[in-house]
Amino acid sequence: MRGQAQSPSFCYLRPEEIESANVLDHLQSPYSGQANLTSTLETRAIAWAPDYSYFAWSCGNRKVQLVPWKTSTKPSNNNINEKDEDTCQQPRLLDCGEHVFALAFGASKNQQKAHKSVKVWTRFNFNGGLILATGLQSGKIKLWNCSTGQLLMELLDHKDVVRDLDFTVSGDLHLASASQDGSIKLWDMHMDGNMYHTIRPKCHVVYGCHWSYKRKHLACVGDSKCVMLYDAKDVESFSNEPRKLVGHHHNVVSCDFSKDGALLATASYDTRVIIWDTDTGDAICDLHHLFPPPRLIYASGANDHFVRSVSFSCNTTHVVTVADDGYVRFWSLWHDGDPESIAENHNALCCKYSPDGAMIAVGGRDGTVDFYSSPTTINSLQHLCRTNIRKHLTTQLVDYLNIPLRMKEFLKYKDLKKNSTVT
Repeated sequence: MRGQAQSPSFCYLRPEEIESANVLDHLQSPYSGQANLTSTLETRAIAWAPDYSYFAWSCGNRKVQLVPWKTSTKPSNNNINEKDEDTCQQPRLLDCGEHVFALAFGASKNQQKAHKSVKVWTRFNFNGGLILATGLQSGKIKLWNCSTGQLLMELLDHKDVVRDLDFTVSGDLHLASASQDGSIKLWDMHMDGNMYHTIRPKCHVVYGCHWSYKRKHLACVGDSKCVMLYDAKDVESFSNEPRKLVGHHHNVVSCDFSKDGALLATASYDTRVIIWDTDTGDAICDLHHLFPPPRLIYASGANDHFVRSVSFSCNTTHVVTVADDGYVRFWSLWHDGDPESIAENHNALCCKYSPDGAMIAVGGRDGTVDFYSSPTTINSLQHLCRTNIRKHLTTQLVDYLNIPLRMKEFLKYKDLKKNSTVT
């Protein structure tokens, strides 16, 4: 049954008894200290390029700063000339003209989208390129060339703030956008940004959306406890009814898939993060941010512990969260009880794991970004095998394998924090 969580057996350690995460780096908004911009400095969005070449953040004053990160890897763009290669290693300010609420990098593989027998003319060629999408207050989405900082195009269809953006990781440059107008829109960059489908979940505001591995599922979260999971196999029509995941007691504002697509993490104002099985819709475990957990009648009012953002590590061993109680938490999915480490940050609004899982970026209300070291774990051979198997097998197909029951349970992630299982 998917519903209210049992009272798990937590250790209830005080913050000073939990290991502290190390601060690795810090970014300060170039507009800090300007009194007239204090209210517009919030870092509402951060993003890493898939190849680790860039880091982008909304630094205030309607600007996005594009920071070259891994300088040993040049941004992959077939259209870069030699003169551009020198300039693309310098930080660049992108003037979006409006407050920025969402960021996403898209990287395309070299591929021919047109049928062999039919030539399709397109204005933009994104093959091999790296682009940055920015979601704006008016509902516009602007696309930028990361190597030159040039504005490529604007996508116009949303009627309110674009709260989240996500590109597929398969390189086909399908973009999902979530908006306060209560819709999710799907765009195809290889067809000049064609908006080919609109989804309207049963909520007034959509706060987040995310594609799973190989574009198998599309998750969306919103107000009124909304967590919807769409089967994206038929991406053109989404003909099947979405699966509604029931378990949260307040607005759900952030979501992220594990890299094998088997798990979905959702963060809510009810002070919890829930880890779900994406194939069955079952809640596997809770991550509580208020101790003891609030009773159901109070879950919608614990505003000092609203969970703002959640992000999975690349190896599916850790989850990072930020909450209004002033802590960044690093959770190990294999150990019961308290977070493995924490960091004090009273301004945190959003968080994102780096592509290699080595660090976490946290954006703040004061226009800053702090980078923390991630807890290190040597992955067992069993876990590595599991993540590779689950990329290809659903939870239902695991049951048909001719292996011991205990091994099936392991493949289905039933070992996650057994003492905090949702019932």
